[in-house]
Amino acid sequence: MNASSLEPLFLSRRQLLSRLGMGFGSLALGGLVGNEAQAASSAPFAPRRPHFTPQSKRVIHFFMNGGASQVDTFDPKPMLTQYDGKALPNLLRTERPTGAAFKSPFQFQKYGQCGLEVSELFSRTAQFADDLCVIRSMHADVPNHEPSLGLMNCGESRLHRPSLGSWITYGLGSENENLPGYVSLCPRGMPTRRTKNWQSAFLPSVYQGTYVDTKEVSVDKLLEFIKNDSLDRRQQRRQMDLLMELNERHKQQRQDDEQLDARIQSYELAYRMQMEASDAFDIMKEPESVRKAYGENDFGRQTLIARRLLERGVRFVQLWTGAGQPWDSHDEIMDHQRLAKDVDPAIAAFMADLKQRGMFDDTLMMWGGEFGRTPTVELPTPGSNAGKQHGRDHNHYGFTMWLAGGGVRGGYTHGATDEFGFQAVENPVHVHDLHATILRIMGFDHERFTYRYAGLDFRLTGVNECGVVKELLA
Repeated sequence: MNASSLEPLFLSRRQLLSRLGMGFGSLALGGLVGNEAQAASSAPFAPRRPHFTPQSKRVIHFFMNGGASQVDTFDPKPMLTQYDGKALPNLLRTERPTGAAFKSPFQFQKYGQCGLEVSELFSRTAQFADDLCVIRSMHADVPNHEPSLGLMNCGESRLHRPSLGSWITYGLGSENENLPGYVSLCPRGMPTRRTKNWQSAFLPSVYQGTYVDTKEVSVDKLLEFIKNDSLDRRQQRRQMDLLMELNERHKQQRQDDEQLDARIQSYELAYRMQMEASDAFDIMKEPESVRKAYGENDFGRQTLIARRLLERGVRFVQLWTGAGQPWDSHDEIMDHQRLAKDVDPAIAAFMADLKQRGMFDDTLMMWGGEFGRTPTVELPTPGSNAGKQHGRDHNHYGFTMWLAGGGVRGGYTHGATDEFGFQAVENPVHVHDLHATILRIMGFDHERFTYRYAGLDFRLTGVNECGVVKELLA
């Protein structure tokens, strides 16, 4: 049966009202609130013109979920050694009681012409010290995972808002219509806050991150239902064409429903991905030497997948270090060593690979977690710490992140925490400031980059007092 013969026998209530006295009113309302969304849904990944010339074409976010310790990675504090085991003077009151000063068990060394001091945990990444822009004065709002993850990913700790990756994909589109514009990779389950970390919220749902569990090596297991064992490509194409025709008729009768547009796009994208995604996720096509350089572990494999996605035109890739909160070292800070053993070589291999492929100067790289950790030992509490006293608690007052790549001032360290590494005291950078700076690198004025929803013009940075940190820019 052909779709053209399927004429509707009844009118919906919306259609009936539209065709009566309210018809012109509904058309006017649609013109006022729907033009932007309609344009986005009709060609969701078409490249768009930003406010400025972008300094990077793509973004990769290495997310150390759980909160990596700044004083054990990129912010050395010799005073902690002097005060080790003693109470720290003039320390801010924390939300939970903390113990004595806890010196880092890891050694720091200077790297590069800039003399950046980096812990032995990231000695491989440190080989690129002159490319890193290290922000030692980051701060957030609260010391809890869920709201801090919301703030770092979506610019909002409480409300339902689009993620950074969704904003950038919405603003710039994608360079490959056969792959998602935004991909989130996390092995062995989802991180805390799950899909809210890469949500599109009120942006068209086509801009939501596509989640892939990277624990598997085989492409067929990485991407479920990537192949149709019952129909060949020609039969699938005929099936998709019929479905598209039916959906288009359905859409015309429903005033260009955004959710329906997104669903239609998802069907078509799923069909097109069968060949492109199978190739992009198949790291066995890489030389053995490359696979070994990245590391034959979860994080190494997914970092190599990320490089293959980025070079195929995916706009935004986020790499998580595992399900839950792996860096949440309340009990034992030496757990950082186990995590860094996989993360450090993979990041170093990725950066070297991008330089070799000519992609380094137009790729924006970000590293960090949702907050940092205290310079003091965490006291045992009932049901927590198991009596150990070698871990650190959450700390949102001061922590470290770094940027690298296109548009970033390499070999530069910005801001500082106090002498113990607890609070940002010099050139503090809030998460909103970081987002404004990232958007500027990608070609957008954060105050003008908006989306109209429910009668308001929303933006990633909200109505908060924040701005671009110009010192971070190349």
